Formats: sequence, structure tokens, C-alpha cells
Amino acid sequence: MGKYTEDVKRLLECVGGAENISTVTHCATRLRFVLARPAKADVKEIEKIPSVKGQFTQAGQFQIIIGNDVKTFYNEFTAYSGVLEKSKDDVKADAKRNMTVPQRMMATLAEIFSPLIPALVVGGLLLGLRNVLEGIPLVTGADGAKITLTQASVFLSGLNHFLWLICEAVFFFLPVGITWSVTKKMGGTEILGVVLGICLVSPQLLNAYAVASTAAEQIPVWDFGFAKIRMIGYQAQVIPAILAGLTLAYLERFFRRIIPQAISMIFVPLFSLVPAALFAHACLGPFGWWVGSGISTVIYSGLTGHFRAIFAAIFGFFYAPLVVTGLHHMTNAIDLQLMSEFGGTNLWPMIALSNIAQGSAVLAVIFLHRGDKKEEQVSIPAMISCYLGVTEPAMFGINLKYFFPFIAAMTGSAAAAVISAASGVMANSIGVGGIPGILSIKPQYFGVFAVCMLTAIALPFALTAVFNRLGVFKKKEG
Repeated sequence: MGKYTEDVKRLLECVGGAENISTVTHCATRLRFVLARPAKADVKEIEKIPSVKGQFTQAGQFQIIIGNDVKTFYNEFTAYSGVLEKSKDDVKADAKRNMTVPQRMMATLAEIFSPLIPALVVGGLLLGLRNVLEGIPLVTGADGAKITLTQASVFLSGLNHFLWLICEAVFFFLPVGITWSVTKKMGGTEILGVVLGICLVSPQLLNAYAVASTAAEQIPVWDFGFAKIRMIGYQAQVIPAILAGLTLAYLERFFRRIIPQAISMIFVPLFSLVPAALFAHACLGPFGWWVGSGISTVIYSGLTGHFRAIFAAIFGFFYAPLVVTGLHHMTNAIDLQLMSEFGGTNLWPMIALSNIAQGSAVLAVIFLHRGDKKEEQVSIPAMISCYLGVTEPAMFGINLKYFFPFIAAMTGSAAAAVISAASGVMANSIGVGGIPGILSIKPQYFGVFAVCMLTAIALPFALTAVFNRLGVFKKKEG
């Protein structure tokens, strides 16, 4: 007999039997099911199984929290149930059958940006470092005046200059990464996506940052006789790159269906790439730029205008529920567009604060329920991951389970967001979430962002304790 034999038997019965399991896989702490009929799962009985520490449904997947021993449990479960192992990509594909159309759109958007996150995080941190090196007087010069580190050191000046090479590659040439990711996601030829992205940022084009300062008659054009297309680059632009990538992917799909296989290697790339590049510069790029500029202007105005406190409070309060629905993935595109238009993002700091607030509510639950070894197997790792920017385990495993810690975290997030917006806090870019998020904040805002972080820690903790004292949520026995 295995370590979890009895629990495995009960779980298989409670999820509706092997015939109700389309796919199953696992992550670091959770089993991830895609069920043919989700309603057949007996949630109450599942939560009574000793090995189960919680459950929730997200992105079409029924997820059961097991803990650090999930691999052993998973192996015993698949061996007993006879359910074949599938890759996480297969599980995601199956899970989409249980999603609504908006959820599918958000999932697709998330899958486009997820591969780009490591580069964006590195770029954001390096931008922050460069701002410290060249923007903050930290050293006293020979004449007693404060000077920057780059002015004081030849080495640091050279390092600062070199680091811009990486930052420029990440952000100015971001459309290359986006078109590659879109093409990969849509099952197209990835190198064609890369080439299309280069066509959007080629040195032949007028740099996007120079368009506003260039007279209309001096902007270069392609003259086709009957029509002229402006030769404008789309450095750091998000929506034009997404539209171009999707166009390429759908054209490739279409021509792959109608062109004979014997000549497809020649004509499919030709008939896909050339029209996609032409459409990108003729209509998709200008339209995407207009849409993106409009969205970023509205968001920026909301966070810097007379009603910024209200705007920030609403965003800070409702960001966590957005995570529950999966709609939070759209903020990546908004952050990147803000960076393109305004040289930074004042939205991302509030996201980092929301992460901290959720982790602080879990910290309060850990304190109030100290000694509950079963819950601590979920709550302590969840709190740590929350403080590092990953909130789902904390929200689904603890805060939503008791509900009022979730409300406390939302309230703390709203208060911290108001302070952030009122103080004009801006990040260089998307960065590491949670507490390390301060590394991506522009240096002049380090102090006030630290105050925001303390608010996001103290207020959710205190409110959770108050709610517990009032008896509005209690420790669940058993």
C-alpha cells in the first residue's frame, strides 16, 4: 500500500470517478484537474480528506492543495485511477473548454506575455539601477558638492552606459518579443514572428520617439504611386505588435490549408510575411498606436488627475478580485503601454502593493491560528509566495476560504494605492512583485513607496485581527 492509498481512493470517488477526469497534472503544491462535468465534484467531501488542505477553481481547472508532497500523491493517484499523465499545455488546452469567451481571451493574453516576463523584470531592475547610478547625488565631490555615482567613478559610468544596451534591447525592441510570442502561441512559424517584429523596429524607420518632434512633411514614406505609407517605427509599442503577430499567424494558417505541401515551404512564408508587414505599417500599426495611446492616456490621467485618490482606491480594492477571474493579465499590456508613453508606469506599484496586502492577511491568519499544523502547510508557503508576488495560493488557499481576510487585504491594498497615487509613485517597469517590488520603483519614490508597503502590511494584518475579534470569521475545525 502507498502512503496515500485511502486518500487517493476517496478523492477519486469525490471528483466523480476516472471517467469524469479529462486531464490531471500538478504544480509545486496542487493537483490540477480538468473535469468533464465539474458539478459532479463533491467539494465538501473533498475538503474532509486528511491530505487535502484546500481547493478552488481557476482558469477552467479544479485545483486541490496537497502541499509539498504533491508529487508522491499525484503518482499514487494516477497509478490507482489509471488516468494517463498529460503535459501542462495539454491541461491548459482542455481547461479552455470550461472557460467563458472573456476568460479564454484573457488566458490567451496571459500566455502571450508570460514568456516575456523574465526579460521585463530584468530590464526594470536595470533601469532602476541606472537611475540610482546617474540620477541620485550620493557622493561628495572635491568641492563639497553632491555628485552622482557615474560622475564620481569612471567604472560606474562605463557600467551605466553598458547596461543601457540591455535595457534598450528589452524595451525598445519589445515588439520583436511580442510578435514571436504571438506566433508561437498561435502555432505559427516562430522565426517569421521574429522577422515581422524586426520589421516594426528596423533602423530604416523613423524612431517612434522621434515622431512627435518631426514635421509631417519630413517623415519618410514608401511611395507606391497610388498611395503612400509612412515609414514609422513602433519601438516599445504593444498593441501594434499584437495585431501584427495575430495577422501573420492567421495568414499562415490560411495559406497552409490551401497551398499544396510540395511548395508550402516557399509560398506559405512569402504570402504570410509580406502582407502581414504591409498591413502592419499601412493600418494595424497606426490603429494600434492610436488605441494604445488612448488607453494609456486615460489610465495615466486617472492616476494623476483630481480624482486620482478615487481611481487608485477602486483599482487597489478590486485588483485582487480581478486576479480571481483571471482578468488581471490585461494589466501587463497597460503597464507596457504606459512605459512607452510616459517613461514609466504608475499602475504597477499598486499591483505590487496588492500582493503585499494579501500576504499580510495570511500572516495574520497564521498568527491567529498558530499551532494548526495542517493549515500552516498551506498558509506559510502561501504567505512567502505572496510577498514575492504570486498571490493565488494565498487567496484561494486561505483568504477566500475565510473571506474576511480577503476583504481586509483588499482594504489595505486600496489604502496603500491611494498613498501611492497621491504621491505620484512611478515604477521604471514591471518588476518582481510583492516586497522586492521596491527595486523597480524610480529612486526618488523609494521613501514614499516604503510607507505604502508598511500600510499594505500593517492595515490588512490589523483588520484581519479585528474581524477575528468581532467573530465575523472563525477557525474551521477538523
